[in-house]
Amino acid sequence: MEWPRLASTLGDLDLHLLGEGTHLRAYEKLGAHLRVVDGVEGVGFAVWAPNARSVSVVGDFNGWDGRAHPLAQAGPNGFWEAFVPGLVPGMLYKFELHGPRGNLLPLKADPYAFRCERAPGTASIVHGLPDFSWSDQAWLEGRRKAKAHAEPMSIYELHLGSWRRRPDGSFMTYQEIAADLAPYVSWLGFTHVQLLPVTEHPYDPSWGYQPLGMFAPTCRFGGPEDFKAFVDTMHQAGLGVILDWVPAHFPEDAHGLGSFDGTHLYEHADPRQGRHMDWGTLIYNFGRVEVQNYLISNALFWLDQFHVDGLRVDAVASMLYLDYSREAGQWIPNRHGGRENLEAVAFLRRLNETIYAQHPDTFTVAEESTAWPAVSRPTDVGGLGFGFKWDMGWMHDTLRYLGQGMMARPHHHDDITFSMLYHDAENYVLPLSHDEVVHGKRSLIGRMPGDAWERMANLRLLYAWLYAHGGKKLLFMGGEFAQGREWNHDTALDWGLLEQPAHKGIHDLVRDLNGLYTTHPALHEGDCQAGGFAWIDCGDRFNSVLTLLRRAADPADFVAIAFNFTALPRGGYRIGVPAQGTYAELLNTDSAYYGGRNQGNTGRVDTEPIPAHGFPQSLNLTLPPLAALFLKPAPPKRP
Repeated sequence: MEWPRLASTLGDLDLHLLGEGTHLRAYEKLGAHLRVVDGVEGVGFAVWAPNARSVSVVGDFNGWDGRAHPLAQAGPNGFWEAFVPGLVPGMLYKFELHGPRGNLLPLKADPYAFRCERAPGTASIVHGLPDFSWSDQAWLEGRRKAKAHAEPMSIYELHLGSWRRRPDGSFMTYQEIAADLAPYVSWLGFTHVQLLPVTEHPYDPSWGYQPLGMFAPTCRFGGPEDFKAFVDTMHQAGLGVILDWVPAHFPEDAHGLGSFDGTHLYEHADPRQGRHMDWGTLIYNFGRVEVQNYLISNALFWLDQFHVDGLRVDAVASMLYLDYSREAGQWIPNRHGGRENLEAVAFLRRLNETIYAQHPDTFTVAEESTAWPAVSRPTDVGGLGFGFKWDMGWMHDTLRYLGQGMMARPHHHDDITFSMLYHDAENYVLPLSHDEVVHGKRSLIGRMPGDAWERMANLRLLYAWLYAHGGKKLLFMGGEFAQGREWNHDTALDWGLLEQPAHKGIHDLVRDLNGLYTTHPALHEGDCQAGGFAWIDCGDRFNSVLTLLRRAADPADFVAIAFNFTALPRGGYRIGVPAQGTYAELLNTDSAYYGGRNQGNTGRVDTEPIPAHGFPQSLNLTLPPLAALFLKPAPPKRP
């Protein structure tokens, strides 16, 4: 059959690739695009709705009348298109569809819209591919030369709507946030910012984790060009940008993807496969090539168009398991009778293969909370292909241990050491994320035991353990100055706390830990390698003391680190070290500068020829209370 192709947006090759689900830049063809046809300016519309009887585009330009601008079928695979002359950017539109039985469906927003109306409005907005003059060429060139796993990566996670606000409580714009954020995060020494989802979402309290406008930066803070300016500002300040990306589920709002053409097009029809019981959301049908194409094209869109450096993929565990958060009888086994979602596994592998083939200088990160093997290993050796994986076990074990009173810690010693048994099994990111400071969990400082001084000292220990442990680092906003209350997405952080010495001390410590981590290869080159870490002694549970080594690619370059997890100072504590000489205290979390009591080793300590821990020489240390020491052989003095 010959299909009408007047003023067509979709060429034969486009239709072929879309039909087999391999059109990597589907966003360049589907949706709404400004075009000129025979000298007439207008907009070309294209949408996938294979089971619809008819499709029209409606909007403020035609009185929302579905009779005015019908779309024609383009090819045999369910794509529809039309060119509407005279339309200009800023006009509102939706698609009007009649389902397979001829029934009129709720008006649908464009799945590929580049801009969306601010809630409670639900329309899409005509907007061309964002145009912008970038100034981040130096950053991109450096990114191409970098080796992500061996580079320092310290991530500042934030929610754009509640980091800071204007004096009247209203949202700042992307550019206003960037103007404050870039120098602040740079001063603190972080290497990346990670944004909670910026894709358009109708419900503020979802924090962006229930997105409907996957190709549109949320208009809460400005337009697509404004978000490009945000990324550009970060890059010019030497900061990478990671986006939280949500392919695991989507909300069932009537104007969204659910029952898009009157059938379960994007989601599974059976609620045992197609609905998240915990979140009241719908699950993508990863077995459909068109759905895979939609999501993979979206991932590439943020890398192509916005120069984003990495994608953190949310809720991967919920994708991998058919019985995720379901009781017996509430899920459907795979074709082998197992609980693994084979279609989701195939999708994730294809996603990562495509991203690394198209943008090898970017990376993906999995929020995956189970023991699924090889999440961050290449697909050709059976892995899922992610660049990194969040170490949720480290986070839970560490917070559980530090939440214990000092007398109880010897009985929970394995909590703090267990993560080192598997630290090189994946390429880990150690997350102290937004999820740990909401829903009654309290803030990080609120979870620490003891009196006011001990809570601050314990928080300093937590951050020292974060930076001493193998793996990349992540800290949610407010943690850097010991925000006292839980995070509230409706209000800005309590910036006034920085006027208090104890909170400023935490702030300064985070800056110095970042400086230490980024400038000493021993603390970052081996983050993802077995050789990057070795215990000196992990067995002193009676004293709640841990001692360890972090090593660079050159094993002669190392840092020795000692932790005292009790409030008792310990004098005369001996640890073996690999090299003789004078050791400098690179950092002591008990420094008065950070709010500590200034106990320690006066900045330097010499080895003694006394064997300990398998080494022929050792250090006789004073371990301050609830503190960590970072020590490194000092360079020899010049004659």
